[in-house]
Amino acid sequence: MKAFLSFFLAVVLFHNAPAFACSPGVSPLIGSWAVDVSRLPMAPEARPKSVTIEFGDAGCGKWTTQVEIINADGTKLHSEGTAPLDGTPTPVKDSIEADITAVKKPAPDVLVMQLGKGGMPASTRIYTVAADGKTMIETAAYFEKEGRPVLRTNYFTRIR
Repeated sequence: MKAFLSFFLAVVLFHNAPAFACSPGVSPLIGSWAVDVSRLPMAPEARPKSVTIEFGDAGCGKWTTQVEIINADGTKLHSEGTAPLDGTPTPVKDSIEADITAVKKPAPDVLVMQLGKGGMPASTRIYTVAADGKTMIETAAYFEKEGRPVLRTNYFTRIR
């Protein structure tokens, strides 16, 4: 009887293995982050009032990203997307910067995001959470209109 129960339990666990594979992992990226607008590389009058990014684990290897920008004039922009963490291209909703993304999370505290718009590369973003879990750096890589490569660093603080 013990052998039968052990066999039965093993079959049930093996049969349900994909359900266990979909268990969310804990990442320090998960939560809401606010950019330090005072450190944005633009004239103060051109800076947005705020930029907030929220990352979430959608389960089964999928990741959610929501971005809210409040411009200097008070207008709000909101974009969002849910993408698999295997680099599969996925649509982005309502972004002025991108209509498609691909993401990978090579480590629990690092997210790499490739953005595109109109079939062309837009930028690559690398998000890295500090060891204390309270701050995050975004490295943005893109090309200026003149064709020169740019690497920009944005500094975020956890708000949730």
